[in-house]
Amino acid sequence: MEINLSGKTALVTGGNIGIGAAISRNLAQYGAQVALTYYSHKESAKETCQAIVSAGGKAAIYKLDATDSQQVNDVVKQVADDFGGHIDILVNNAGHLVGRVPIDEMDDAHWHYVINVNLSSAFYCTRAVLPYMNNGGGRIVNMSSLAGRNGGGQGTAPYAASKAGVIGLTRGLAKELAPRGITVNALAPGFIVDTPFHETFTGKEKYESIIQNIPLKRAGVPDDVAGAVLYFVSDLGAWVTGQVAEVNGGAWFV
Repeated sequence: MEINLSGKTALVTGGNIGIGAAISRNLAQYGAQVALTYYSHKESAKETCQAIVSAGGKAAIYKLDATDSQQVNDVVKQVADDFGGHIDILVNNAGHLVGRVPIDEMDDAHWHYVINVNLSSAFYCTRAVLPYMNNGGGRIVNMSSLAGRNGGGQGTAPYAASKAGVIGLTRGLAKELAPRGITVNALAPGFIVDTPFHETFTGKEKYESIIQNIPLKRAGVPDDVAGAVLYFVSDLGAWVTGQVAEVNGGAWFV
């Protein structure tokens, strides 16, 4: 089966760096016109956009704080206006570990911020996009994490909770939106290098220890995640909804 996303508009939040940039480039490679958002690292957003355009694709960048529901509504409307009135693919990739804080030292603001960045943002973006996806056949992919499966590391309880919440949101939306012909799936990446998260794992010894616990004996790269997204949003995944792809080299089995 040939993968062809021509005529599709894809909105990728946090589509400027790391995994998000790989997803944006990959969707464009298969014909989608891509709207990618960034919160910071504007230059990276420009570079990703330019790489798509230079390869013959169509892309545009948008500044977005995905924790601000009104800003999400405004940006989504602008994307729809700029790309022919429809959004066919939504990849809720925006998110961040934020920081490692022991639970007995954590204040309310940190907890709520992590939940908002990783979970509420996916809710806001999905709600905003649905009016432009009601022609049937829409695809939504949410970004969870291995931490949402195994609880994550020390000091990351809110991150693990937020990413587990993404899985619950995915399954609830999959049931609710199936009658409209919209599929909703999630990815739970493991140890992925060349991303901002990779910076939290410092030192050769720590790196090698992580690799030894991965059956495939290598770290993942952003393109590994982008390939799984492509499956979910193409005709290959047309009859798949409410599922979580464990993109972790075998580090976690369900």
